[in-house]
Amino acid sequence: MFLKFPVYFWHMRIMEETNCQIIRKATELFLSRGFKSVTMDDIANEMGMSKKTIYQNFSTKTDLVSASADAIFNHIKCGIDAIRTKKLNPIEELYTINDYVLKNLNNEAAAPEYQLIKYYPKIHARLNKMKYDTIEDCIYVNLNRGIELGLYRPQIDISMISRFYFIGVSGLRNIDVFPNTQFQPKLLTNYYLDYHVRGISTAKGITYLEKLENKRNQNIKS
Repeated sequence: MFLKFPVYFWHMRIMEETNCQIIRKATELFLSRGFKSVTMDDIANEMGMSKKTIYQNFSTKTDLVSASADAIFNHIKCGIDAIRTKKLNPIEELYTINDYVLKNLNNEAAAPEYQLIKYYPKIHARLNKMKYDTIEDCIYVNLNRGIELGLYRPQIDISMISRFYFIGVSGLRNIDVFPNTQFQPKLLTNYYLDYHVRGISTAKGITYLEKLENKRNQNIKS
């Protein structure tokens, strides 16, 4: 009997590895093609495995979508946390986080979330709560640091502004209002950050913002 335990744990490790591989490939396909259009057959074909193997790990596509959405969120949150530990200038931090998020969503920040809202509303609602908690904490600290450094106006209501920010960045992902064919995600979010920072900044903050924007524009041209 005891000899069977190593075999059992080896089998469990193989299942865990397969599970991670499926999530990784599914996430890649969901971000590039959309949560709705990618089928379990598509994922199986891309991975060169049977659909039965996928269903052994995820009983429904909804389960796989949920796992992939969690994987995307956790990956992005870890990246944001890493950026925050660098203690960048608060204004630069906002732009750095924005660049990181867009890069990891293939510069399609709106489409994946919009499809979750439309086709998987329960998953989106759960994810939205997690996103709200993350953004509130991030922006709350960012605002406090900005005030301490004289970049943001001291009289702003931090609790209110952090919520304004969440509503704003969430609204940018509404493709009925901001269709991707008309508004490029990176340009759109950069405009929003400019709007946000100018609304809360001191003269010192706006001076820093304009220097940062000039630097970023030069980097794009070079």
